[in-house]
Amino acid sequence: MTRALITLLAAAPDPGATLPPPADAPTTDPWGEDQQLALYLCYELHYRAFSGVEAAWEWHPAVLGLRRALEESFLDALRKETGTVAPLAQQLGELLLEPADGEGPSYFLLRDGERWQAREYLVLRSPYHLKEADPQSWVIPRLHGAAQAALVAVQYDEYGAGHPDRTHSRLFAEMMEDLDLDSSYGHYLDVVPAPALAVVNLMSLFALHRAHRGALVGQFAGVEITSSPGSARLAAALERLGAGPAGTRFYREHIEADAVHEQLMRHGVIDALLAEEPGLEGDIAFGLAASVLLDERLAEHALTHWKRNSSALRAPVPAG
Repeated sequence: MTRALITLLAAAPDPGATLPPPADAPTTDPWGEDQQLALYLCYELHYRAFSGVEAAWEWHPAVLGLRRALEESFLDALRKETGTVAPLAQQLGELLLEPADGEGPSYFLLRDGERWQAREYLVLRSPYHLKEADPQSWVIPRLHGAAQAALVAVQYDEYGAGHPDRTHSRLFAEMMEDLDLDSSYGHYLDVVPAPALAVVNLMSLFALHRAHRGALVGQFAGVEITSSPGSARLAAALERLGAGPAGTRFYREHIEADAVHEQLMRHGVIDALLAEEPGLEGDIAFGLAASVLLDERLAEHALTHWKRNSSALRAPVPAG
């Protein structure tokens, strides 16, 4: 599918162009490299797109038809994996309990990580953080009143509070550069594995469909609630591994900012949204559960490789 899609996008837009459905592909694994990369390419047309790809492809029926089929396959897999979703209040309460001795990448990098693993972690996260907050901005016109105002307040910080040099995507790029990585947008797409692409695809899927606005709020809340303590560990880990001030500024910024954002998302956005649209509670709960699931899948992928001293990427990046 990915090969067929890239061939199509490299050509001039043809109104009669078609793409084979996912069912005709050699593999139909919704978690696999082919489906996740194809879905990412479809979504990227709505962001910065690709050099040499004409803008008319963004809304071409062939691309949209493939995207819809991929989305349905992805959603089916997500619903199967999440199973019976816990009530929203229960999930939020569990996220607020920070384990003293966790097992995620931030704990590993702080305790035992090496510099090459920290650099790989930034590469794994780069497809999102180099466009940080962009997916969530799609939901702004789909909220109203107090919920919209609170979410915009969070986004204002994400985009640097009016200072271009303080946008979170810029801070992440500077962190990559401090660790001798290329911070060009999309530079590492070829080596980012499916579990990392799935995390970003989830955001885009929820963000681009009004029907999933509640799920996007759940996803965003999950990120903001868990970000502050994780960011503290990552800042300390990077400092231990030789990062300079630019190499820790991104995560240090998130320690304080996301502690505030957590309150805004829980009370300003979720409470206000449910007061206006109580029927969205189940969607918010699903979005939160799906986000946690994909973060755990990515963490398991990275730690499985790192603990056996192998790269978590499709190909290792050159040493800094």
